[in-house]
Amino acid sequence: MIQIDALPAFSDNYIWLLQDTAKRRCAVVDPGDAAPVFAWLQAHPGWVLEDILITHHHHDHVGGVEALKRATGARVCGPADEHIPARDLALAHGEQVRVLGLDLEVIAVPGHTLGHIAYYTAHAPIPLLFPGDTLFAAGCGRLFEGTPAQMHDALQRLAALPGETLIYCAHEYTLSNLRFACAVEPHNASITQRFEDVTRLRADDRISLPSNMALERLTNPFLRITETSVKQKIDEWTGHANEGEVAAFAALRRWKDGF
Repeated sequence: MIQIDALPAFSDNYIWLLQDTAKRRCAVVDPGDAAPVFAWLQAHPGWVLEDILITHHHHDHVGGVEALKRATGARVCGPADEHIPARDLALAHGEQVRVLGLDLEVIAVPGHTLGHIAYYTAHAPIPLLFPGDTLFAAGCGRLFEGTPAQMHDALQRLAALPGETLIYCAHEYTLSNLRFACAVEPHNASITQRFEDVTRLRADDRISLPSNMALERLTNPFLRITETSVKQKIDEWTGHANEGEVAAFAALRRWKDGF
């Protein structure tokens, strides 16, 4: 049984800490800062950091890798098509990596960056997804390197995962994403309820994650491009008809960028 906790970093990052409590070994996902991981290890003597999983090359995801590698000898796994510091294992779409007894599938999700990958397992008691900065709770990542077509395709690939899949996003963006979702779908009761729920959580300084895929399909506008009401709102915002899902997605992402 793997326990997963969030180690907050910077202003809104989460470093996900996977723990095998029976064997006192752990792994981390996207340690942009080594300090929170070192603090946890110091507070838990006898634990061993075995693996460091990286989704993409941005500094707030890899900044702590080299220090952690030097101190612990942990294996560094990351996307094959990006420069990842101290990487030991380069991973491409469709490959698997075994971490703490879990077989994680590598899913290529270009868009935020060109080589971005996600980690997924259906073999835990509940399916788990670590999407980095591709899929956020009620949102998605900005297009820094990839195209709208690439990101839309990546999100559709993730959206096809089982509804019970727990989603461990890399940032606490949920409340701001839901404000935008309310603007896109003001009459969506699921979005309204989620906005109220997350507002209460954040007022108490509580984490809004993990999400799950069923909830995302109900409340994430970037997964709802084909909904008539969403398409109408996008066309209303642009002032013209956006033909096709990719064009609609691109317009929605532009809208969110300036929201």
